[in-house]
Amino acid sequence: MKYGYTALFVESVHETIDFYERAFGLKRKMVQESGEYGELQTGETILAFTVQSIVKTLSDVTFEPAALHKAAPPLELGMVTDSVDADFERAVAAGAVIVKHPEDKPWGRVGYVRDNNGFLIEIVSHTTG
Repeated sequence: MKYGYTALFVESVHETIDFYERAFGLKRKMVQESGEYGELQTGETILAFTVQSIVKTLSDVTFEPAALHKAAPPLELGMVTDSVDADFERAVAAGAVIVKHPEDKPWGRVGYVRDNNGFLIEIVSHTTG
């Protein structure tokens, strides 16, 4: 078995895919014509988005939709880059909400933003060794 994908439930797949393209420079892999599901090109592991309304058709699991006016969901997406400061500013210019400006940590330079849905994004440059 291997880890294959993360799917985040969002209000609008199209708006979210557009945001991630502008904020992080990721490219869309596909978006269903219905707009209910989409994926970004992120390497071997897929980052996908599904409309929130579909959760009710999947199971009886209760879930709280993410939103910027609410507390961030208990997860973090990590965007690894060699230019944390420039990419942090790019994300903010695209509409990301600043959580913490970039600073040096033992594992690399790191800054935090929230995306257009309220999910926490770490922008990080990992050190080696």
